[in-house]
Amino acid sequence: MDNYNALVSVEQLTNKLVTNLIDRAIAFKSGATTKLTRPVYAMNLFFENSTRTHTSFEMAERKLGMTVLDFNAQASSTSKGETLSDTLKTVQAIGVDVVTVRHPQNDYYQPLLADNRFQMTLVNAGDGSGQHPSQCLLDLMTIFEEFGHFTDLKVVICGDLRHSRVARSNMQVLSQLGAILYFAGPAEWFAPEFAHYGQVVDLERILPEVDVVMLLRIQHERFAADATLSDAAFHTQYGLTIARAAQLKPSAIWLHPAPVNRDVEIATELVEAPQSRIFKQMTNGVFMRMAIIEHLLEQRHLIQH
Repeated sequence: MDNYNALVSVEQLTNKLVTNLIDRAIAFKSGATTKLTRPVYAMNLFFENSTRTHTSFEMAERKLGMTVLDFNAQASSTSKGETLSDTLKTVQAIGVDVVTVRHPQNDYYQPLLADNRFQMTLVNAGDGSGQHPSQCLLDLMTIFEEFGHFTDLKVVICGDLRHSRVARSNMQVLSQLGAILYFAGPAEWFAPEFAHYGQVVDLERILPEVDVVMLLRIQHERFAADATLSDAAFHTQYGLTIARAAQLKPSAIWLHPAPVNRDVEIATELVEAPQSRIFKQMTNGVFMRMAIIEHLLEQRHLIQH
């Protein structure tokens, strides 16, 4: 498979491509349209539960004029032992052009990229604790709409870092774009890789300085049963409480990839507060995913010019 026919990792994103995708997503948000050169078929294969990402991709595909085929992982042949590769080759054989895949296994896409028989356009909708490129790009779009640049913006990423594909994806690209990064949260949830991208800090100390607070969901499903702090303890020690939010600059914003655990990562009163961009992220996700899919379809000459 040719890598230009897939977006699986933020390591594929150059600064120029990020800028182009943000510009195109903003254009779609303002009413721009596109046309396909022929009917194009999409399928979204989600092997982990999802509301936002799944429906966002489907809305993006429908807005682009694509036909979307249903897929239910629990009712598919994977429940009978079929491999992911064979499932996708089956989908390809019936004529699907674009697949988005969310899978609990890190790097599930590597064997597909190495297989020249796999020719569909592939978008990674999240792999384990690895990568989440479309979430990263919609976050970048939301930040860019607010500030118009990334250079020297101060961003603190807070919470369950070790298990977060959102944190990994965002830290790579934000650093590449010139932002200054900080990480906060329980020490046992850090991984050594984060030290290459920014400073580990005390959240209370850094809040008055930052422009963006990027909160992360506590991923209880990836912990051992007895390995997490209680929700109340996390909120008290590391959550964005009303008192902590009051320390931020008036121009600062906060993000969260959702689903939000209210009164855990963030106080309920702050989820839809004036400085929150949580639901704007969801809106932007549709338009950014339109831009991503259009970009990939252009490589296959499936977009009219």
